[in-house]
Amino acid sequence: MTVTRAVAIGCGHYLPARVVENAEFEARIDTSDEWIRSRSGIERRHFAAEGERTSDLAIAAARMALEDAGLAGADIDALIVATATPDHTFPSTASKVQAALGMGEGFAFDIQAVCAGFVFAVANANALIASGQARRVMVIGAETFSRILDWNDRATCVLFGDGAGALILEGQSGDGGPQDRGVLSTVLRSDGRYHDLLYVDGGVSSTQTAGLLRMEGREVFKHAVEKLAVAGEEALSAAGLSVDDVAWVVPHQANLRIIKATAQRIGIAMEKVVVTVQDHGNTSAASIPLALSVASQRGSFRKGDLILMEAIGGGLTWGACALRW
Repeated sequence: MTVTRAVAIGCGHYLPARVVENAEFEARIDTSDEWIRSRSGIERRHFAAEGERTSDLAIAAARMALEDAGLAGADIDALIVATATPDHTFPSTASKVQAALGMGEGFAFDIQAVCAGFVFAVANANALIASGQARRVMVIGAETFSRILDWNDRATCVLFGDGAGALILEGQSGDGGPQDRGVLSTVLRSDGRYHDLLYVDGGVSSTQTAGLLRMEGREVFKHAVEKLAVAGEEALSAAGLSVDDVAWVVPHQANLRIIKATAQRIGIAMEKVVVTVQDHGNTSAASIPLALSVASQRGSFRKGDLILMEAIGGGLTWGACALRW
């Protein structure tokens, strides 16, 4: 049976120029490089410059992805930006990226599932391609979380960074089996009962301010390991595959302890896990495509490799995707 698969044909990423080492926080709050590393694995992160917006990061990552794919902006039919830190309440950040890339036609929109946003966006892109609504879809995760951090809260302000990653998916014919290249399965989940575990205390209709990030770290940790492991297993099962088929796991880069605990639970060796959290911190919706692009640039992936992506974020929202490179 011939089916249309959403195949990855290009990726890119962008990090702001400013690098913030853990030591920089020591003069501001009661913390230390050792404390941050031991609890998160993070050593440094990037912060956007004054006046540098989420759309700027997204555009830079998108241009790198276009170059990687040998395409121009006009070759893209649809563009999805996953972000929790948009430039404006409206219009969408995606519309600004669309204009900057020279996409004269097609359509663009934002999606908001916080740290799980990229997985949600890939699922939407896959559906658009499978239904024939679009042939090529660019999916971007981009964040400027430094703009919503409480610099007096040492438990959260040291964890996050800014960045963007982009992935271009193209409709190509497949046999309908697990050996096809492209998106093989996606699993999306959410549970609003856990809203207060990870949220921003502002908003248009509540406080008319952007607000600041609030998190119950221990509770999020407990949910993360269980939900990520289950979602990953469900994505593999839906694709007719098992953990033994996985070449690489590209997880949400939130916390090294979560990454290790999840890998152990699903039976994946850390040698197969892409880890960039030490250099980028938690870049929310940008973390998976950023890690994906970095690993691709390093030459880690080979054609036909099965990649498992998984993420969890505020909402709570979580999900996974099985993609054959």
